[in-house]
Amino acid sequence: MRDIAHFVNGQALVGSSGRFGDVFNPNTGEVQARVQFATDAELDAAVQVAAKAQVGWAATNPQRRARVMFEFKRLIERDMNSLAEILSSEHGKVIADSKGDIQRGLEVIEFACGIPHILKGEYTEGAGPGIDIYSMRQPLGVVAGITPFNFPAMIPMWMFGIAIAVGNSFILKPSEKDPTVPVKLAELMMEAGAQVGQEMEGVLNVVHGDKIAVDAILTHPLIRAVSFVGSSDIAHYVYQTGTANGKRVQAMGGAKNHGIVLPDADMDQVVKDLSGAAFGSAGERCMALPVVVPVGKSTADELRERLVAEIGTLKVGVSTDADAHYGPVVSAAHRNKIADYIRIGQEEGAELVVDGRDFALQGYEKGFFIGPSLFDGVTKGMKTYQEEIFGPVLQIVRAETMDEAMALPSEHPYGNGVAIFTRNGRAAREFASRVNVGMVGINVPIPVPVAYHTFGGWKRSAFGDTNQHGVEGVKFYTKVKTVTARWPEGDVGDSSFVIPTMK
Repeated sequence: MRDIAHFVNGQALVGSSGRFGDVFNPNTGEVQARVQFATDAELDAAVQVAAKAQVGWAATNPQRRARVMFEFKRLIERDMNSLAEILSSEHGKVIADSKGDIQRGLEVIEFACGIPHILKGEYTEGAGPGIDIYSMRQPLGVVAGITPFNFPAMIPMWMFGIAIAVGNSFILKPSEKDPTVPVKLAELMMEAGAQVGQEMEGVLNVVHGDKIAVDAILTHPLIRAVSFVGSSDIAHYVYQTGTANGKRVQAMGGAKNHGIVLPDADMDQVVKDLSGAAFGSAGERCMALPVVVPVGKSTADELRERLVAEIGTLKVGVSTDADAHYGPVVSAAHRNKIADYIRIGQEEGAELVVDGRDFALQGYEKGFFIGPSLFDGVTKGMKTYQEEIFGPVLQIVRAETMDEAMALPSEHPYGNGVAIFTRNGRAAREFASRVNVGMVGINVPIPVPVAYHTFGGWKRSAFGDTNQHGVEGVKFYTKVKTVTARWPEGDVGDSSFVIPTMK
C-alpha cells in the first residue's frame, strides 16, 4: 500500500500520528493509497520552516519571483499528461476535464508572472511643502490554503500562485480524498526555484489531515491569512474561527447556480450548455448549473423534451475513456448522498423524469458511478432545491415571467453564480444589474472569470470581503504601507503639537 507523506522544506516528511485516510480509485472502488494525517506538532514544524524561508523569499526581488512562476508554468505544461492521469485516478473526472482543472490553475500562475507590475505602489510628489507620499505592498508572512477535492490542481494554484509571487510562504492543506497532485505541484514549485538557499526550501509546504490539521491552521499564531474552499457550513466555521484568531480569511462555500432560459433563447445551444454545465465532472463543481428556470410553459415543455433526448446521448465511463462525458464521483459515500437526494426529491413531490441511480458500468460494478438525473416540477420550498446536491442532477423550476425567474436565484441562500440565456440584450443587461448573485453569465453557463478578474460569490457562497485571484487576490495576500517623507532644509522649526495639515 502506497503512503502519501507530507511535503515540508522541499522534501517528503513521514508523519508520526499513526492516523491515515484512504485514497480510492473511484473507477474501481478500490483503495489505492493511504494519506498521512498530521499532528499539531507536525503542522507547527511546517509553519516554522515556512516562517524561516519567508524572510529570505520576501527579500527576493519581484522579478526573480516572477521568473520562478514562469518556470513553474513550463514545468506544469511539461508534465500535463502525467498530472492529469494522476488527478483522474484519484478524483474520477475524465482526463480532458483533469487537464482543464490544471489549465485553469495555470492561468492564475500566468497572472502571477506579471507580479512586479501589479506590486507597484502609488506616489504623490509635492503632497505638501517639500512632502512626498508613497505606498508599497508587502507580504503578510506565512499564509495557508485549505482546498477541496473537486479541483485538486486549480484551487491550490489559485491560492499559492499569487501568495508566493507577492513574497509570502505557504502552507497547503489539500483534500485527503485526492492529495497526490497537490504534492506534485509543490515538488514542481521547488524545481522551479522557489527556495532561499539549499537549507531554506519551505516556501511551499503541503500538510495533510482532517479537522485536527484545519484547526491547527486556524489557530496557529504565525499564520496570517487563510483561504478556504468547501461547503458553506465549514466555510462559516473557518471564517469565524480564523478571524477570531486574528487572521484574514476568505472562505468560499457552496452553491446552487441557476440558469434562466427566456423564450427567445437559442434552444439548441441552451441544451448543449446545460448538459455540460449540469453533468460535466459528475456535477462536482461549485460552478455547476444544477437548476434551470425556463420562462413560460412552452419554453419549459420544449426544454424538458430536448433535455431528455440529450441525456440519452450522454456516456458515463471510466476516467480514461476519451469518449466518456463524465466519470465516477469521488467516493461511495458521496454517491450514496446523491442517491439519497434523488429519493428525497421524489418524496417531496417533484417529478423524476430521468433516474440515474441504477446506472452500473460493466466490468466496473464497484466503481462510484451514478447516471444523470432530471427533475421537473421542482419548487423553491423543497429541500432538494434549497441544498447543494453536488452531483449529476438537474432540476427544472418553472417560472411565468422574467421577474419571477430572477427572484429565484436572488432570494436563494446561495449566491455563487447564475446564467441567463437570451438574444435580448436589454433583458440580459437588466438581469446582470439586478440579480443578487456574485458572478453572472450571459449565454455562458459556467461564468468563472478569467484569472485577471476575480472569483467570488455572495450570501452563503462566500465569507469574507475579498475575492480569489486577480487584483483582489493580491490585496488579500499583501498589506499596504504608506510613507510620508519630508527632507527639511536648514534649521528645524518649532515643535508642532497639532495634527499636520496641508496648507
